[in-house]
Amino acid sequence: MRNSRGGARLKGLVVISVLTLAVWARAAAGDAPPPAEGDPAIRASDYADANNWMVITTEPRQPVDVFVYYPTAYAAGADDPKVSTIDDAGMRAGAREFLRESASAIATAEIGNVFIPYYRQVDALWGVSQARADQARYFGGLPRADAFAAFDHYIRHYNGGRPFIVLGHSQGALMVKRLLFEYMKEHPDVYARMVVAYAIGISITRQELADHPHVRFAAHAADTGVVVSYNTEAPRLDGPSPTWLPGSIAINPITWTRGAAPAPASANLGSHLKDARGEYRQVAGVADARVDVERGVVICSTADLEQYSFQGIWRASFPRGVFHHYDIPFYYYNLRENARARVARFLAAPADGVFQRSGPTPTRAGSNSQCH
Repeated sequence: MRNSRGGARLKGLVVISVLTLAVWARAAAGDAPPPAEGDPAIRASDYADANNWMVITTEPRQPVDVFVYYPTAYAAGADDPKVSTIDDAGMRAGAREFLRESASAIATAEIGNVFIPYYRQVDALWGVSQARADQARYFGGLPRADAFAAFDHYIRHYNGGRPFIVLGHSQGALMVKRLLFEYMKEHPDVYARMVVAYAIGISITRQELADHPHVRFAAHAADTGVVVSYNTEAPRLDGPSPTWLPGSIAINPITWTRGAAPAPASANLGSHLKDARGEYRQVAGVADARVDVERGVVICSTADLEQYSFQGIWRASFPRGVFHHYDIPFYYYNLRENARARVARFLAAPADGVFQRSGPTPTRAGSNSQCH
């Protein structure tokens, strides 16, 4: 989840009585919970409107697409609603930063035609403060409605039958999870074209996989039609991670195995981190990786504990040792190579999953993306 400033506020009104009502409504919005899953008043945003997309590849030239849900980029002020508007400036800025820092590992023209919608989000700190069952209901409200509507619009109007990768982190990974469990079950013809889903920075559990047997967890570096997931932690935490669930499964993002064998930092292809000037660069030797099989998380023992843990008000929800923000940046170049390997495997043979690949796979090179 990303720490950013956001939250649109109601503009002042001329008529004093209306202004008073607006102030009351604004205060109520700050205290009121957002619409929950199943609320009949929920309406998805309009994804025929190009302004509701961060990136649309207008002239797709790669044989594969990359569809991205960004992590939480909305931070509500005291009087702001708990769910952002679709055009919240702070959320959109945070989404663009995620593309530069993390998503660009896979969401790049070198790998595929990129599509990234904006979608409404639950405020990060408020969301993780809720009971687990309530979290599912709130994230399953407006965020899920937008996430599903955006993906469905992409499939109907932009995809053209091509294979695709889905990538999400944190709240975005929750959207990937719901997409896999629900949308893909109802659309096996679409699921047949999925190269891989990266649902990083949340938990996928053995029980969830048993409840959704059409979804398979990745077992090695090049299986296709599967989901890749992990949470990154230090060997010791100061408290529970809000993104971890009992019974989780994880895969090592350096070795692409699920066993406990450690991978040294020297085997890491490089992390994607800011230098002293605030520019992203490839950095060697920062992060090793070992799967804690019992907990189903990736343990990183070489990264500086204080430097890469959350700071300030965020530490109350993300205790020291939770490397959530760096789930992708630590293993950025490994993820890039992994996506390439899975794409090559998918294009060379039918998908490994339950369903078979279908639809045309054009082979032109290059890309032309439009950012909003």
